Order: sequence, then C-alpha cells, then structure tokens
Amino acid sequence: MTEPRDADALFKHGLDLLAAGSAAEAARAFRAAIAADQDHVDAHHGLIRALRDAGQPNHSVAAAMALTTLTPDDPLAHTALSIALQHAGHIPQAETAAARARVLEWKAELRFGPEEGGSK
Repeated sequence: MTEPRDADALFKHGLDLLAAGSAAEAARAFRAAIAADQDHVDAHHGLIRALRDAGQPNHSVAAAMALTTLTPDDPLAHTALSIALQHAGHIPQAETAAARARVLEWKAELRFGPEEGGSK
C-alpha cells in the first residue's frame, strides 16, 4: 500500500489506524499530516487522542498544549488539553483548562449567539 502524502490523506489514514487499534501508527500518521500542514487542526486533535491511546499521556499533553498555542481561542483545544492533563494525572491543571474552555465557549455565545458560536 502506498503511503499518503498530503495532510488530508495522512489525517484520514491516521483515523483509519486509530479505529483499527493501531494508536502508535496513527500518531505517526497524524504527525506526518501536521508536518505537511502545521495548521491542520483535526490532525492535532487526532495526535492528542492517538498518543493518549498509545499510553503516552505526557506526549498527549504536549500535543494538546501545541494545539492551544495554534488555536488559543478554541474551546475544543482547551477541552482536549483538559482531557490529556486528566489522563496524565494533573487534575488541578485539567480543571483549569476545562474552566478556560467554558469561558471561551461563553465568550463565543455572547459574540455570536447560542446557535452560531456556542455548542448548544
């Protein structure tokens, strides 16, 4: 099988590997997708999950922190960080990240209304 080369194809390949239970291989595919397009937010989310599933919670935290740097106003990025921190055993930091996600979601709702900017 030929390895995919573009970020979207690498991302989809990573999803397939993750679904098949090959978390470490999925992490490599997501990293390759990010190398092809560092702004591929979905690949960052995939990497966070794959690293967590591969039993690498501290690497998952690092990947989540990179995502919050890339998308500092995205509530989902901070939620992903919170989950990664929780799995790594950093509960107070996880709670702080979760609170940050809620604040960002509320700000989006105030700015756009619940139908456009919020999750409800």
